[in-house]
Amino acid sequence: MSSNRSPSSSVARTNCSTAWSADPEPQAPLGVVEWGPRACPLSKGLPVTIRVVIAEDEAIIRLDLKETLEEEGYDVVGETGRGDKAVELVRELRPDLAILDIKMPGMDGLAAAALINAERLCGVLILTAFSQREIIEQARDSGALAYLVKPYQKSDLIPAIEVAIGRFRELQSLSGEVDALEEQLESRKIIDRAKGIL
Repeated sequence: MSSNRSPSSSVARTNCSTAWSADPEPQAPLGVVEWGPRACPLSKGLPVTIRVVIAEDEAIIRLDLKETLEEEGYDVVGETGRGDKAVELVRELRPDLAILDIKMPGMDGLAAAALINAERLCGVLILTAFSQREIIEQARDSGALAYLVKPYQKSDLIPAIEVAIGRFRELQSLSGEVDALEEQLESRKIIDRAKGIL
């Protein structure tokens, strides 16, 4: 695979601390997310890198996937061939997305996805050779937000990544709203009890 990076790669690696030194040309408005790397909330739409952990037991596939992601501007912060190690990496590195194969030593990808989902650590994309409906349903039940069958095309991979990350952020937002409502409800109960005492 060519080591040349697309023009978007250098832009995608801009982070919040260096965003203001980037190309001064007009950028997308705040809140507008273009296809690929996410927008930094503190830099008026300037993109920053989406961080990814890869868990794939076949080294060649893992390397190819890593190169593809890096060419598209993503930052592969961790990689492993074991499911249990994938969970450890996600807990430690807190990426935006974990891309998991299903069949791996130590722990299969579905079990790893369930743990990651239960702890609300990041979005999960299952990338596997299995296409049976039963396994797809198991992946859904484990909390996977996207499912892609190997061999994959880059034109399918990138949208799947963006969908998984977008869904995870929506779930995070909804979860935050629920927590806030529960807090308000509890505060109201305390106030009502205090009024009753008075």
